[in-house]
Amino acid sequence: MTGAVTFQEHPAAVLKAGNGFSLSAVDPDSTPGYPGRKADGELLLQEQDDDLTQLQEKLFAVSRFGGTRRVLLILQGMDTAGKGGIVKHVMGTMNPQGVKFKAFKAPTPEEKSYDFLWRIEKEVPAAGLIGVFDRSQYEDVLIHRVHRWASPDEIERRYAAINEFEARQTGVGTKIVKVMLHISRGEQKERLLARLDDPTKLWKYNHGDVEERAFWDDYMEAYQQAIEKTHTEVAPWYVVPANKKWYARIAVQQLLLDALGGLKLQWPVPDLDVDLERQLLERS
Repeated sequence: MTGAVTFQEHPAAVLKAGNGFSLSAVDPDSTPGYPGRKADGELLLQEQDDDLTQLQEKLFAVSRFGGTRRVLLILQGMDTAGKGGIVKHVMGTMNPQGVKFKAFKAPTPEEKSYDFLWRIEKEVPAAGLIGVFDRSQYEDVLIHRVHRWASPDEIERRYAAINEFEARQTGVGTKIVKVMLHISRGEQKERLLARLDDPTKLWKYNHGDVEERAFWDDYMEAYQQAIEKTHTEVAPWYVVPANKKWYARIAVQQLLLDALGGLKLQWPVPDLDVDLERQLLERS
């Protein structure tokens, strides 16, 4: 560090949705644990890029020698919550070889013919990779609950299936980081209006986003229920206030640093005679 303002309270602690969690009590405009301003946060993001990149490379290197660990970042949030910005500004400095990104759209007819987790399972990152899900299996308990596309009993079955799926992934070496980017209804409106005003962002605008705003309260309740039902010890939820994009980025960056650092990986040592290899190279 060269002097950037750091977190006073750890994001993994202050953002975790523990017992008695209430989404309505989270201020989307807040910056929990961080005393700095936007410029401070942007500097911190930049300064920690190298740390994140090195940890990613170490994860990748260990997998080349039989390591089975991998990280899966799940990003959920209302439209315009900043999922794309996280991918660009937090993951963008990483080596693309070590990152597997998947944006889940509406399921295809083939995908609909299987259980909802079928398409999710296929995209889980291999050993040594950091996977990023832009939306995920949680769409099947969020939008389906809001629009009543699935019965209450089916939604409950899906909560249980998600918990089993995540526990199974954790059991084979996957570190799961689940993030809800929490913006306010007013902030979403401003971001949508900004898209209409900017010719370079107009292509992102989707009229369907306006229609979905009518269900805002229903979505907040769906998120509340999903977090309560699927917040587990092995795959906890982190709710990140996201009205300030710069804060959301440094918070997610720190959560990833913690996840990778917590794996306690060591650089692999190949089985070779370094001095002999050096001699051979010098003679070549």
